Amino acid sequence: MVKFTKQFEGQLVPEWKDAFVDYSQLKKDLKKIHLLTNGVEKTQTETSFIKTIKSSLEKLSIFGNKERESSRPIKVHTKLASSGSNSDVYETELLEKIADDTDAAKEFFICLDMQLNKVNQFYKTKEKEFLERGECMKKQMEILIELKDAFKQKQANGECTQESKEDDSISCTISCEEDSVRSRAEQMQLQESCVEDLENNGEEVLESSRSEEQIKINNEDSKLRTVSGRVFTCQGKNLKIKIPLTNPSRTFSAISYLIKEDLINQSSSKKCGPDGVNKLRISKKKLSHAEKMIKGALTELYKGLNYLKTYRSLNMLAFMNILKKFDKVTGKQILPIYLKVVESSYFNSSDKVIKLSDEAEEWFIKHFAGENRRKAMKYLKPHHRKESHSVTFFIGLFTGCFVALLAGYIIVAHLTGMYRKHSENTFYMETAYPVLSMFGLLFLHLFLYGCNIFMWRKARINYSFIFELGSKNELKFRDIFLICTASMSVIVGVMFVHLLLLAKGYSLRQVQVIPGLLLLVFFLILICPLNIFYKSSRYRLITVIRNIVFSPLYKVVMLDFFMADQLCSQVPMLRNLEYIACYYITGSYATQDYGYCMRVKYYRDLAYAVSFLPYYWRAMQCARRWFDEGETSHLVNLGKYVSAMLAAGTKVAYEKERSIGWLCLVVAMSSIATVYQLYWDFVKDWGLLQHNSNNPWLRNQLMLRQKSIYYFSMVLNLVLRLAWLQTVLHSSFEHVDYRVTGLFLAALEVIRRGHWNFYRLENEHLNNAGKFRAVKTVPLPFREVDEED
Repeated sequence: MVKFTKQFEGQLVPEWKDAFVDYSQLKKDLKKIHLLTNGVEKTQTETSFIKTIKSSLEKLSIFGNKERESSRPIKVHTKLASSGSNSDVYETELLEKIADDTDAAKEFFICLDMQLNKVNQFYKTKEKEFLERGECMKKQMEILIELKDAFKQKQANGECTQESKEDDSISCTISCEEDSVRSRAEQMQLQESCVEDLENNGEEVLESSRSEEQIKINNEDSKLRTVSGRVFTCQGKNLKIKIPLTNPSRTFSAISYLIKEDLINQSSSKKCGPDGVNKLRISKKKLSHAEKMIKGALTELYKGLNYLKTYRSLNMLAFMNILKKFDKVTGKQILPIYLKVVESSYFNSSDKVIKLSDEAEEWFIKHFAGENRRKAMKYLKPHHRKESHSVTFFIGLFTGCFVALLAGYIIVAHLTGMYRKHSENTFYMETAYPVLSMFGLLFLHLFLYGCNIFMWRKARINYSFIFELGSKNELKFRDIFLICTASMSVIVGVMFVHLLLLAKGYSLRQVQVIPGLLLLVFFLILICPLNIFYKSSRYRLITVIRNIVFSPLYKVVMLDFFMADQLCSQVPMLRNLEYIACYYITGSYATQDYGYCMRVKYYRDLAYAVSFLPYYWRAMQCARRWFDEGETSHLVNLGKYVSAMLAAGTKVAYEKERSIGWLCLVVAMSSIATVYQLYWDFVKDWGLLQHNSNNPWLRNQLMLRQKSIYYFSMVLNLVLRLAWLQTVLHSSFEHVDYRVTGLFLAALEVIRRGHWNFYRLENEHLNNAGKFRAVKTVPLPFREVDEED
C-alpha cells in the first residue's frame, strides 16, 4: 500500500506546491507530540467493551449532546481577517489538556490553523482569477458566435461571389478612438504585491483587486503588436481584434494590410468622416485565427479549473489524514470537531469552480467539437501514452547490439590503423569519420536529454509545461533511450560493414557511397509524412529548427531558445554536417578528392560561417525578446553571444595565421567570453550565487537535497567551460589522430550542456512556482472598448 505522503506529493500541482498543506511539517509536529506524551499508553488500558458501551451511549441524543458539549477538547474560533476583507481566519483554542506537553499541542494546532487559512486564501485568489477569466471567455465566445453568424447569414443570402470566396469578409464600422493600455510598471507592481500577500502563509487575506494571471493577460496584450489598432463596431459593440504577430506570415500580412488601408484612405488615421466612423472589413482568415486563440484559451482555462479541483480534494484528504493520526497518537476525538470546520471552510464549500468547469466543457463541446463529447475530451483531457514494457526490452536489446558492434568496430579500426597519426588511410578520417563523429555527438546529446527528463521527473520539475509540450509530441525518457540505442546500433553497424569492405580492398568509389546513404536515410526519416517513428515529435523538432533559423521573425518561446542553446554546443557537429554535405553534393566522393571542400574559398568560408550561426541565431532571439518584452536583460544576454562570436572569430583567424599576436587576442577574447558566460550560467540561468540566501552562495529553494551537488556542478561547469585552452596548448592523445582529440573535446562540451540543462529548467520551474503559474496565458483576440474611451 502506497503511503499517503508519497501519494500526496505525486499528485499535487508542482507549481502550487507551496500553497498546498505542508503535510510533512504537520507530521513532524505530530511526531514531537508522540515522543513527549504518554497519552497513547493511558488510553490503551481502556477495554474494547467499555469503548463499545461509551460509543453507543454517545449516539443517543440524551447523553450525546451534553457529553460532547462538556468534553470538547478544542474550540475553533472564526473571525474576519485584520485587513477587513470577507475572508475567515481560523484559530483553535485548547479547552483541556490534550497531551503531557501542552506547548507541543498548541504548536501543532497553530500550524494546522495556518495551513487551513493559507489553503482558503489561495483557493479564493485562484477562484477569483479563474472566474474573471471565465467571464472574459464568455464575452469572447459571444462575440465570436455573432461574427460567425454574420458570415453564415451572408453566405445564406447568396452575397458571396466567385471573387469573394477567396477572401471572404464582412464589413463593420470602426471608430477613431485610441485604446488606452495600463502601464507595464503598474501591472508589475500589482503582480508583485499579489505574490507577496500570498506568501504571508495565511496570516492576512489577499487584497488584490486583480489576480496575477489576469494581470499577465493584460501585460501580454500591452506587448503584442496587432493587425489593426483601430476599434470596430459589430452587432452594436465597440471592439478591437488583436492577432499576435507570432510568425512572419502574420507580420507581413499585417504590414501589407496597414499599407493598403493607408493607400485607400490616407486621412483615416488623422481624422474621421463626418459621422466619425469608417468601414473595416474583417476577413474569414482573421476570424479563424481568433477562433483558434479562443479555443486555446478555453483549453487552458479548463486545465486550470481541473488543477483547482485537484487542489481542493488533495488538501481535504491531507486534513483528514493528519487529524486521524492526531487522534491515534493522543487518543482524543479531534477529527469530527476540526473536520467539520474544514468541510464548512471556503475552499471546500464553494462550488463556483465546478460550475464554471461544467460551463467551459459545454462551450467547447458545442462550439469547437460539433456536439461530439468524445472529440472534445481528447482536447480537454488528453490521455498520456501508457509506457510499454516492450520499450524497455528493446532498449536492452539495442544496447547489447550497440556495445557488440562498437567493440567489433574498434578492433577492426585498431588492426587496420585507421586512427593512427600519419596513417596511409587518411582518406577515411577525412570522409567517413566525420559521419560517425557527427552522429555520435548528436545521439550523445539526445541521450543526455533523456537523462535530463528522468531527473526532471524525479525532482518533480514540470518540463512539459515549461516547454509547452502536448501529450502527442511529448517524448518520455524511455522513448529517447530507445531512439538513441536503435539509431546508434544501425549507425555503428553500417560503419562497421563499411570499414570491413575497405579493409578487404573493395572499390573506394562504391564503398564511399555508404556513409552518404546512411545520412540520406536518417534525413528522409526525419521528414517522413507517414505516422511512424514519432511523427508529431519529429515535426515539432522541424518547426523549432525553422523558428531558430528565422529567429528574428518568429515570437520566441522557451523551447525555441532552449534548443538554440543546444546548437551553440554543437558547432563541431554542424561543421561536420556542412563538410559531409559538400563532399557528397559536389561529387567529391566519386573523384576521391576529399580536399576539394577545403581548397575552394567559397566552401571554406561557408564552413567558418557555420561556426557563427548558432550564436547569431541566439543573439537574434534575444533581440526579438527585447523587442517584444522591453526588458534590458535580453540586451545584456545578447552581449554574451556577441562576445562568443568575437572569440570564435579570433580562433578562426588564428587557425589561418598562427602568430603570437593572434594567439594573445584569442586568449584575451576567450577569457572575456568565458567570464561572461560563467556569470550568466551561475547567476541568471541557474539562479545561484545569491548573497542573502539561506544556502550559502546558492539560492533559497533547492530541488535537490544535497547542497554539495550544486557546488560540484559549479566547479564542473567552470572546468568544462575552459575547453578552449586546447586551442592554445595543442594537446592531443599519443599516436592518435588529432580529429579524435577534437571529438573528445566536443563530447565534453555536449556533456557540459546536458549538465547545464537540468539546473536551467530547475530555475525556470522555481520561477513559475514562485508566481504560482501552472497554466499558460493565451492572449484573447477581441477587446471591448467603451464609447467614452
